[in-house]
Amino acid sequence: MPSPDDEHTGTRIARYRKLRHLTQRGLATAACVSYSLVFQVEQGKKQASPAVLAAFARVLSVPVADLAGQPFLAELQQDQLDGLINPIREALDVYDLGADPEVQPRPLAELVVGANELCALVRATDLRAAASALPGLLQEMTTAAHLDHSDATWSALASGYRSAFDVATKLGYHDLASIALDRMAWAAEHASDPVMAGVRQYLRSLGYLRAGQYRTGRRLAEIGRQTVALAESGRARDAVTGQLHLGAAVLAARDKDGDTALGHIDAARRIAESTGEATGIHWLTFGPTNVAVHHASILVDQDLYAQALTVAKAIKVPSGWPASRTAHHRAEIARAQLWTGRTDAALRSLLEARQLAPQQTRYSPTVRDTVAALLSAKRAAPETLSNFAAWVGM
Repeated sequence: MPSPDDEHTGTRIARYRKLRHLTQRGLATAACVSYSLVFQVEQGKKQASPAVLAAFARVLSVPVADLAGQPFLAELQQDQLDGLINPIREALDVYDLGADPEVQPRPLAELVVGANELCALVRATDLRAAASALPGLLQEMTTAAHLDHSDATWSALASGYRSAFDVATKLGYHDLASIALDRMAWAAEHASDPVMAGVRQYLRSLGYLRAGQYRTGRRLAEIGRQTVALAESGRARDAVTGQLHLGAAVLAARDKDGDTALGHIDAARRIAESTGEATGIHWLTFGPTNVAVHHASILVDQDLYAQALTVAKAIKVPSGWPASRTAHHRAEIARAQLWTGRTDAALRSLLEARQLAPQQTRYSPTVRDTVAALLSAKRAAPETLSNFAAWVGM
């Protein structure tokens, strides 16, 4: 059996397939894909799309993260990020113990500033700084919320839990991300904040997206829109509603429902015409740019790579757009470039993603699978590609 450092997604699929006593043809039949695709993915000659990977995970009865190899412990240890996870877990665990007598929280205004700074660190993909600051801030805000019971304090705490979700997700700790979302729901309920509750349902739907449970994710996005509709009218309600449409579009595209996906894109586009770029609202990235980015994304998810590249070519990312979002977009475009034969352009896109958001890019399963496919496509890998592959741990 290969060591973890030698493995890629295909080798993990093959290993779990054998544990389930399935042949490649048996897996192909159960997952409703071709035998050729199973063979090429296991050999590392072709990249499994997120939808195909989710289908394999369902058949093999394992989490998608296990097939992707997350969390990438060797690289986390090298970056000394693995030691930051347990303090976050502990800070999430004490939510219901009341005020901690040994914690003296700062005034609410300072806690709100701290919560916003955490969100900014995540958007800038400084995951080390965010993960380091998170436990202490959560402990302060938890005690403050139990002491004064104000809606504003509970909302700040919900924002802190949201940052915990973001950090855990980006580092590949999806179990911890689920716990953070549960805590976010608890705090948002205490705050009587339907917009924050809608943001939580949006993030929750993304968890089901990653797990390949598209039907449940789509239901959550719809519930999120219904929840946000209870809020007072305004730009915040509109921006979160639009973001929920974008999440629903990706879920529908992965669920092979392209017409519904385009319908959600159109609905989000109409909302974005009135909100404009609303990147400061609940630290989402809603606006015309993100609508266009999601349009390209749903085309990639449907293997319409040439169309996705046409849409992407017209996108002009505004200055100040979050590095995390831009880097994610470049990684998706790299996949489209790869499968249209533009391997050099795909590598350039990956390098751009690394420059924008190095920590996020290093821990992205999509990036790793794209690199594996690039290595397979090139008989003699250029030094730049070899160095990039080594950097991500391949």
